[in-house]
Amino acid sequence: METPVEIDSHGVEISPALREMLNEHLGELETRCGRITSCRVVVTGPGQRHRTGGLYDVRIHLALPNGREVAVDHLDHGDERYSDLHFAINDAFKRARRQLQDEAHKLQGETKYHEPQPIGTVARIDHAGDFGFIAASYGREIYFHRNSVVAGSFDDLEPGTRVSFVEERGIKGDQASTVKPLGKHALR
Repeated sequence: METPVEIDSHGVEISPALREMLNEHLGELETRCGRITSCRVVVTGPGQRHRTGGLYDVRIHLALPNGREVAVDHLDHGDERYSDLHFAINDAFKRARRQLQDEAHKLQGETKYHEPQPIGTVARIDHAGDFGFIAASYGREIYFHRNSVVAGSFDDLEPGTRVSFVEERGIKGDQASTVKPLGKHALR
């Protein structure tokens, strides 16, 4: 952490053991979820109010790189388990961990990116022999077999037909494992 942890309390004393517990939770967050630039924890003791009397409240504010933040705020709860300070702390850090993981997933971009398939032109085709060659846009000729043609018919292919393809290393060299004829309006 780039700055010291700020631990505040209202209506509860933060003992050395409690401070150590909070620091252990923060260390675990940093280990499991990446870099945290600053952290503020506010522990509020049980109040005398009608609805929340006897319940602890733990709020956590984490600052992350690139101006991102995670805030674990008060839950509107009447759950009696929050009358136990240790439960309230553990629950708040569990929620912080989930939010940090969500932030990490957003940052890493869970959307898969697929490389665009190369485009070429059918250079030669032997309908009787069930094979042909594609002139790839990068200057090589790639072999393909009738069984590699998808989304169209091998018999409809002729020299000059634009196709996209997936190239792979075959037993006898490079070949197209998938050949897809492009429509008349495909980019040239």
